[in-house]
Amino acid sequence: MTTLVESEEHKALRSAVAALGKRYGRDYLTRTVAEGKPPTELWSEAGKLGYLGVNLPEEYGGGGGGIAELSIVLEELGAAGSPLLMLVVSPAICGTVISRFGTEDQKRQWLPGLADGTRLMAFGITEPDAGSNSHRITTTARRDGADWLLTGRKVFISGVDMADAVLIVGRTEDARTGRLKPCLFIVPTDAEGFRKHPIDMELNAAEKQFELVLDDVRLPADALVGDEDAGLLQLFAGLNPERVMTAAFAIGMGRYALAKAVEYARDRTVWKAPIGAHQAIAHPLAQAHIDLELARLMMQKAARLYDAGDDIGAGEAANMAKYAAGEACVRAVDQAVHTLGGNGLTREFGLASLITAARVSRIAPVSREMILNYVSHQTLGLPKSY
Repeated sequence: MTTLVESEEHKALRSAVAALGKRYGRDYLTRTVAEGKPPTELWSEAGKLGYLGVNLPEEYGGGGGGIAELSIVLEELGAAGSPLLMLVVSPAICGTVISRFGTEDQKRQWLPGLADGTRLMAFGITEPDAGSNSHRITTTARRDGADWLLTGRKVFISGVDMADAVLIVGRTEDARTGRLKPCLFIVPTDAEGFRKHPIDMELNAAEKQFELVLDDVRLPADALVGDEDAGLLQLFAGLNPERVMTAAFAIGMGRYALAKAVEYARDRTVWKAPIGAHQAIAHPLAQAHIDLELARLMMQKAARLYDAGDDIGAGEAANMAKYAAGEACVRAVDQAVHTLGGNGLTREFGLASLITAARVSRIAPVSREMILNYVSHQTLGLPKSY
């Protein structure tokens, strides 16, 4: 059931995570980026407090909640200026897929570590020539006796240098039709034939992006997650949480920028009055707040639908939440920088770097245009354009 008012448990979680985020804040994240290091201290503490695995089953060390709870964690860390991008990947995508479709051995091997932060898993789907078209994925897995051999390339894979393994989306040949079908494999980052190359990004983030080369990486039979014939279902079981969590990331970032702008508009005085007293300043900030709140409502709806097991309903809502949050985030950051004027571009106020970061929420993990395509033909029933 979708409710419009958060439960007391969710309010308490939000408050507790906000307190953790405040203790680290934007200065911590800025420092780790400048030093070229991952946010290990915050990640470890969040894990010890149970926040990283709040969505994972209790019997494997998690909190027994769902994506609704995990999205609160990411949003509040983002609102404090210290979001953890790998929350989108490790517990939300990989943890969810393994908890839903993994074998008992896979669950026991991976979920406790993903829950407490001592292990981390990246996710590899994007390819150089496939873009948003998962049907063009060319990374292939073929059987070699009892083993699998995995070959292909992936790009824009986050946090591989921090990860113990990567959940790779590959394709196998259907013995009956000869067609390639998607499958998911757990690939250790120290496997022979697995190579990673950092991508030089203009975007300054604590989590680096990588290109992966898989050259006949030999994997045991139990590296396959779930049923070989249900790969597409399993894949989207991970992509819906990814969209919800991307929305949380964007909403948190937008809230952080908006709070900075509001604080500045209250204090900055020109022509004998705080600039926030002028409607030209106040109204755009109010609109940004409204947009972020509306995006959060759709995010909460998507998370609850997903946690209730409604994958189809969650697919539509998760896409719309990601779209709304991305647009709201970009507008909030832009208005925040504009409110501060020249100060909005200084290192002292720490907003200028968000201009680039906010754009990510419009681009990844799926562009806003592809979301509009989805809504056009899945929701409105219009003909497909591709």
